[in-house]
Amino acid sequence: MYSMNIHPSAVISKKAKLADDVIIGPGAVVTDDVTIGKGCVIGAHCVIDGNTTIGQRCRIFTGAIIGSIPQDLKYKGEKTLLQIGDDNIIREYCTLNVGTIESGKTVLGNGNLLMAYSHIAHDCIVGNGCIIANNGTLAGHVTVEDKAVVGGLVAIHQFVTVGKLSIIGGCSKVVQDVVPFATCDGHPAKIFGLNLIGLRRAGVSSADMKILGHAFKILFNSGLSIKHATEEIQSQASSSSEVAYLVDFIKNSQRGICHSSKKAHNE
Repeated sequence: MYSMNIHPSAVISKKAKLADDVIIGPGAVVTDDVTIGKGCVIGAHCVIDGNTTIGQRCRIFTGAIIGSIPQDLKYKGEKTLLQIGDDNIIREYCTLNVGTIESGKTVLGNGNLLMAYSHIAHDCIVGNGCIIANNGTLAGHVTVEDKAVVGGLVAIHQFVTVGKLSIIGGCSKVVQDVVPFATCDGHPAKIFGLNLIGLRRAGVSSADMKILGHAFKILFNSGLSIKHATEEIQSQASSSSEVAYLVDFIKNSQRGICHSSKKAHNE
């Protein structure tokens, strides 16, 4: 039997697996294949559906739809997953879909904030400590690395990767990968320089930020091709772990990276 923390008007499947202290508000629905961990609070009129696992201490606010089927015409009812980690805040009317057979799952890591009306589509991977502001929209197969910030009303094309500690300005249209540590904005989105505030908050030293700034200057302002720019960056800053991460990201990019704005400032 479930505890009195569940409102009597909530509809909870007897097959669902809920920790003893989960709180569920009025009118919420939890279906068969759902697992909800300790300390979670599910708001009024939420729907937790599909093969969905929610970790500990997550707060899900009014009207969020979690674990619904993909908005993908290729989906034929395969058994796929939505995995949500610990300490996430999912605000009002957010939507998160399970994966498709292509990857099998959609993943939201730990400590993320999804503001109202955000959408995470099938097969997305969102890391840890990310913020997706109101109406931020991730198409299928998008990856958002740790501590990235996606501004309000941003639309991100399928298969794009957003690098760690980057920030995308509101209302941007993102069709190529956003390199780590960058500020990015526009329609289509372009790189404007380093995310200095994010880097400071993450504890990156002034010396390392200067090295990164020089790398950005080579990458975006030198006129070199991406291949030659990355080679030049490696030759000048081979000992920097941040620069190594940046270079590896660029080498592994499948969609190419966002280009620079003419107003880019990197140092």
